[in-house]
Amino acid sequence: MNKKSNATKPFNFEKAMEELEEIVLQMESGDFELEESIKQFERGVALTKLCQTALSKAEQKVLQLSSDAENQPVELIDFEPPTTDDTHE
Repeated sequence: MNKKSNATKPFNFEKAMEELEEIVLQMESGDFELEESIKQFERGVALTKLCQTALSKAEQKVLQLSSDAENQPVELIDFEPPTTDDTHE
């Protein structure tokens, strides 16, 4: 058996948010009966937790990348591309 076919799909934040938005819209419109509403609510809670975890991990990575060796925040400045001086050709 192929290991890749048994592996779970990697988490996709954008797709999870889209699914969560769709669940909210359907629940607000009253499209679901009670049992389906509860099932969708559970799915929405699970998606929310996954998204919160992903955002927390991303925040930690940004903090890591924007800290120096002593874990002190470094000052980030806007990038300004070098200007080309066409008058000196």
